[in-house]
Amino acid sequence: MTDTLEIIEHIPALRRRLDGAGPVAFVPTMGNLHDGHITLMRQARTHGRCVVASIFVNRLQFGPSEDFDRYPRTFEPDCNKLRACGIDVLFAPNESELYPAPQNYFIEPPELGNILEGAFRPGFFRGVATVVLKLFNIVQPQVAIFGRKDYQQLQVIRNMVSQLALPINIVSGETARADDGLALSSRNGYLSATERAEAPRLYRVLRELSSAIQAGATDISGLEQAATEKLLNNQWKVDYVAVRKQADLQFPTASESELVILAAAWQGKTRLIDNIEVSAG
Repeated sequence: MTDTLEIIEHIPALRRRLDGAGPVAFVPTMGNLHDGHITLMRQARTHGRCVVASIFVNRLQFGPSEDFDRYPRTFEPDCNKLRACGIDVLFAPNESELYPAPQNYFIEPPELGNILEGAFRPGFFRGVATVVLKLFNIVQPQVAIFGRKDYQQLQVIRNMVSQLALPINIVSGETARADDGLALSSRNGYLSATERAEAPRLYRVLRELSSAIQAGATDISGLEQAATEKLLNNQWKVDYVAVRKQADLQFPTASESELVILAAAWQGKTRLIDNIEVSAG
């Protein structure tokens, strides 16, 4: 394929390039691209004449004890993958370009940003929402694509776009999985061989919980506890296994049928997240 990928590092140059280029479809990433990212890129092509990806490891969404410094940075292989799937523009700013001064203005998500992931990673969604809004203001896309693996993040961004009346259509992409069911993630590369062999258990446990709900089980708390114990009995550290309403991630009522099961758990030093949507039986 002809190398048509334009790599742009500076905001004014990107704005000049995109002036009149629309409709623009945008896929923001932190790099270390895998097949899940590439699926989103291909999906973006169906929504825009110009497809823009970004690579930026956003310090604002990492806690003080998290993996900002060791987060995998694979810029050249990432560029090759973007070329291979025909992306038009890669926005690749450095930190001083996106944050030329200390960021003192933040997007503070509502309660949705303080539960589940937000409870275990304080400030995470504030950092995500702030950088995404900044990228939206720079790129000014008509469509933006986000994967459903980060289910709560998708909800936070959708709500932000709605409440701030941004003229952007948020489109979700399916969770991409390895053959054994493990959700693809840049952090999977941290797993040892033994941990990688154990990692698909998370998805299996969620599928078992989903099957129970589809079969009519209604003891949500009991189901969550049973799933947690299955992981704990196999040397996982569990942050949460939670059954929530798809619409707002709040606790479901007895009449609620459209649910999502979300989980975060650790294999060794690697934190894995996953989710499954389910319709109650």
